[in-house]
Amino acid sequence: MARYVERKKSWWLTCCSCCSRGEDVEDYVRGPGGTGGRPSDRPTDGSYSPGGEYGPGGEYTPGGERIPGGNRATGGGTIGENHEGANSTSEPGSNGNLPSMPTGNLQIQSVDLLKSRGGENRRSHHTDEYECDELIVRRGQPFQICVTFQRPFNPKSDQVCVILQLGNSQPINVPFVSEFDVGGWGCQVAETSGQNILLWVNTSAQAAVGKYQLSVRSGAGTYNDSKLKVYILFNAWCRTDAVFMDNEPWRQEYVLNEIGRIYYGTEHQIGERSWNYGQFNEGVIDSVFYILDRGGISPASRGDPITVTRVISAMVNSMDDNGVVAGSWSGEYADGVNPVAWVGSVDILLKYHQTGTPVKYGQCWVFAAVTTTVLRCLGIPGRTITNFASAHDTDGNLTFDVYFDENMKPLEDKNSDSVWNYHCWNDCWMTRPDLPAGYSGWQAIDATPQETSNGIYCCGPSPVLAIKNGLVNIKYDTPFIFAEVNSDKVFYQRTSNGKFKKVHVEERAVGHCISTKAVGSNAREDITYLYKHPEGSAEERKAVQTAAEYGGKSLAEVDAEDTGDISLTVESQDGVSMGSDINVRITLRNGSGSRRTVSLSMAVAVMYYNGVCKESFKNEECSVLLNPGEAKSVGMKVAYSEYRTQLVDQSAMMLTVSGIVKESGQKLAKQHTFRIRTPDLIIKVHGEACVGQQIVAEIIFQNPLQTTLHNGCFHVEGPGLQRPKVVQVGDVGPLKTISITERFTPRRCGRRQLMASFESNEMSLVHGVTDIDVQE
Repeated sequence: MARYVERKKSWWLTCCSCCSRGEDVEDYVRGPGGTGGRPSDRPTDGSYSPGGEYGPGGEYTPGGERIPGGNRATGGGTIGENHEGANSTSEPGSNGNLPSMPTGNLQIQSVDLLKSRGGENRRSHHTDEYECDELIVRRGQPFQICVTFQRPFNPKSDQVCVILQLGNSQPINVPFVSEFDVGGWGCQVAETSGQNILLWVNTSAQAAVGKYQLSVRSGAGTYNDSKLKVYILFNAWCRTDAVFMDNEPWRQEYVLNEIGRIYYGTEHQIGERSWNYGQFNEGVIDSVFYILDRGGISPASRGDPITVTRVISAMVNSMDDNGVVAGSWSGEYADGVNPVAWVGSVDILLKYHQTGTPVKYGQCWVFAAVTTTVLRCLGIPGRTITNFASAHDTDGNLTFDVYFDENMKPLEDKNSDSVWNYHCWNDCWMTRPDLPAGYSGWQAIDATPQETSNGIYCCGPSPVLAIKNGLVNIKYDTPFIFAEVNSDKVFYQRTSNGKFKKVHVEERAVGHCISTKAVGSNAREDITYLYKHPEGSAEERKAVQTAAEYGGKSLAEVDAEDTGDISLTVESQDGVSMGSDINVRITLRNGSGSRRTVSLSMAVAVMYYNGVCKESFKNEECSVLLNPGEAKSVGMKVAYSEYRTQLVDQSAMMLTVSGIVKESGQKLAKQHTFRIRTPDLIIKVHGEACVGQQIVAEIIFQNPLQTTLHNGCFHVEGPGLQRPKVVQVGDVGPLKTISITERFTPRRCGRRQLMASFESNEMSLVHGVTDIDVQE
């Protein structure tokens, strides 16, 4: 088989830039029957041929790889003389407009998919990073194959036909065309040289994503080889693809970046950690296609990102369908992995593919991070989102409700709604031809199993713009996501007749500091403005009112006589390290012209990050006398000795403050969350990093506590550097420092990150990361 020489200047560079020439993603329109159409600003007869430069009509002049001594096909680049239906396309399952059956005794000797990772096909399709030896292409963009015959090929009399088949679905006979229809199926001859021909094959921009079998038919029969696999992905570089993103830095971040930052903690104490999405790691792409297969998506629906992302949000959790990750918020993880110990998605996806059973365990950031990996691996632009003070509305009334008894003590058995310290979900980018104009772009999906949607634990895709404006009638699952970011917190007091009365409404209680990793850096980007209007603005209140109207609810209001002149605020120390005491301050301010006496109750409870609290372990009461216009602060100390045996995974606590003003009867209520900081790991890399040469890293942890940490272990991994690995280290004594040495061989060049976490029975949420520049 002859080798082919790559051209020094590739037409593919032009091809990639053609997808970002200024057309807006919302110009995409969908034709009858849900089939994708052309952008509205594109002539309906627009066409192109692969390679070279654009002509005045939007067409390409041929280019691409050359066969030594070969002749480039001219004219329409057709093969054979019978060109019926030359400009037609065939969708999966279609039998119309197929090319004539090849005739003659032309026998195929071999087919080369030109699939090398460093070759033109993989590089031009932005798939050269995948650690997979198959041909991986993005739909709506041509790729090349070379066919070798047992005799010289005669373009005037010989005919061949390229066939692609996804699983057991209807085979797609790719038609030979004189000019490629934008985003349609088609095939052309690029060059001929004796027994060899180089073919361009173009896939539809609406093709189902998945693993296809390619075969070539000639007059002597069909050449089949099980090794001729073609992986077809979504294409954010193709402007007729529903996931087209007209911004190259965004594509680099939201499709090609393997490293993410996940934010956690509270809105006042935001923590961050790196995550290895690892969408290019060996075996991940097959694991992702396995998830789609398990999700039961039909071939006809696997080209639609709306359907695909909805199924992903269902399949990443194990509810209903034995999906990828089993969730657990119990604090007991002996038969699996503590959710905070994971540092990447790769091990999770590979284990699921190998066993077919859910991987234990995950919580919201694990579900979201694995979803980001699946999205990016498939070619759908995606990112991980963290919403701080995220409401979980269990009864669908679009408010977060808190109940107290007659003395303003919390009634835990009635408080089923919760405000998570933070909650993670995903944004994914696509057009929404199923909705009125204006809702394309970022769509929210949530793989954490919280509430069912049409009987299944899935959520989204919901347009972020609809969430922002309270348009909860827009599908899918917009009411639930709206409540997470913009519901009011309503406090109820039980009266003497057993009924409950609204005594306080907190309009700014949820949806703060909505965060994601910034494009091109590790900085935190605050995208709250995308999800909600400025807090307290007329537009924000209108969105809440709109949501309430669509939901058939009335806005939560408190009777005028129940409002008062005493204000209450709570502050806690920031950055308190594990093992230290915590000081909390409650400030009361008298806005009246009279003296006021306030009876306060304060209760501290350890809190799971999802807002569920254990029974309070510290309670205090006091009475505060306030002169007119006076402000006073009440201090509360939570000693390490009081909380050290109480803490759960995220080292968070909640202070609930309630009170009654003696003179006016005003009711006061406030809940405040805070967390304890855990130490960071230190990672030191020794020597220069080069592909194929072993390098050494030292990972160091210091126990900050006066107690022994039992059953310690490290989790280590890094895309292109180190495959997921667990290192057991046993017990770590009080205030002791331990280190492990990891030797690994980089597989890919460029800037990489090595990540690690440490966990033990007594302490988790300990992470570290370092950048490594790997040379060729």
